[in-house]
Amino acid sequence: MFSKKYRSLSFNRRRFLRGAAAGTTVAIGLPALEIFLNNNGNAYASGASFPKRFGMFFWGNGMHVDRWIPELTGMNEEWELSEQLMPLASVKDKISLITGLEVKVPNLLAHGSGQGGFLTGQEITIFNSESYTFKGPSIDQIIAAEIGGETSFRSIELAVEPGGRGYSYVSPDAQNIPESDPALIFERLFGAGFREPGEDGVVDPKLGLRRSVLDVVMEDANTLNNQLGQSDRIRLEQHLDSIRDLEQRIALMQSDPPNYEACMRPQEPPDIPDIDGRPQISERCRVITDMIAMAYACDLTRVLSLWYSDARSNMLFPEATAGHHQLTHDEPGDQPIVNSIVKYIMSDMAYFIEKMESVVEGDATLLDHSVFLCTSDVSNGRTHQIDELPIIIAGTAGDRLINGLHYRSTSKENAGLIPYSILSSLDILQSSFGEGAAQVTQGLSAIEQNQ
Repeated sequence: MFSKKYRSLSFNRRRFLRGAAAGTTVAIGLPALEIFLNNNGNAYASGASFPKRFGMFFWGNGMHVDRWIPELTGMNEEWELSEQLMPLASVKDKISLITGLEVKVPNLLAHGSGQGGFLTGQEITIFNSESYTFKGPSIDQIIAAEIGGETSFRSIELAVEPGGRGYSYVSPDAQNIPESDPALIFERLFGAGFREPGEDGVVDPKLGLRRSVLDVVMEDANTLNNQLGQSDRIRLEQHLDSIRDLEQRIALMQSDPPNYEACMRPQEPPDIPDIDGRPQISERCRVITDMIAMAYACDLTRVLSLWYSDARSNMLFPEATAGHHQLTHDEPGDQPIVNSIVKYIMSDMAYFIEKMESVVEGDATLLDHSVFLCTSDVSNGRTHQIDELPIIIAGTAGDRLINGLHYRSTSKENAGLIPYSILSSLDILQSSFGEGAAQVTQGLSAIEQNQ
């Protein structure tokens, strides 16, 4: 239903917020408001302590349950890594492995329901066998809304797989598509405008003008707000919120960077071309990981998602005879090639965790101040099951979470316990996570430090 009360006002779809800056009239466009439609409605900051960070490492097509789950549970030496987890030996004391959990949503779409249900605690909205969306924000965006506002980038989404799309959602209609080109990632994070601590910077004068433009149109915006119906006021307020967010980002870009000793501009990445139609996966992952570590160390962001490969990814791995997804279905027997691919991915994950551990922050490390959620879309790529979802937690979020643990649920506990624990570890208070059968009101106590 569309309000007709304000139709007599002289507005049109080209209405702008106007003001004056530097002796010039400036204007900013408005979002689509009901008042423009016909009656049918169709026409950081400095601080004494290091910040906490969140990150995600996601890969597609799962693992082999019988080669993934260790025989024993417990802490540290009480359990040993399984075959597929053996590449993580160097960081075993920096991770916790959680097995036996189940994503409590209907598994209606292969390679879709799993990550959607786990990362949001809700069923996905399915359009067809190839198209769907998340019903609500993914956990990275829930976190970004709480801790992302004090950095230049509210959140960053990156992909190792060329052209990867990832699964970061602000809302059903707003997916954050990751950047996968290492050169473009470098330019975005460490190009013009980036300053190391203590480095004199040259402030782009266009930034100052943009900020002035945003300031001067606010008076016109407030006047317009008094003439709108309720739904249009909500739309305008959302639009102004995005403007305020942009103002804050510009201010952060113009301010001195935080004086973190570990922060430095990384080397510009080399060209990493495909070889015989195969991406150089590990090389891409490690170059991107190095930039991620510095993005955290320089406090450019506190929320970052690395989508190693998409769900149902058919990326060609070294020495593989076919794409990953195809092999999960077509390779016979105990699937030795798929097995080697999982171990290859774990090797790159180990490098990722080692890199975060290598960044010294005070008497601890970047990894100590962070929590990283490592997971996939399914347990077994052949069967598309979403019980036994692979879940690894790295880092302790400032001694809030336990590392060195293998916890196994024997009752198919709700996988949503993990996102809830992560939110709590970052001091993000939520009465619940998820909805329906997937909803939880507490975390998994086994991975939480007693406070």
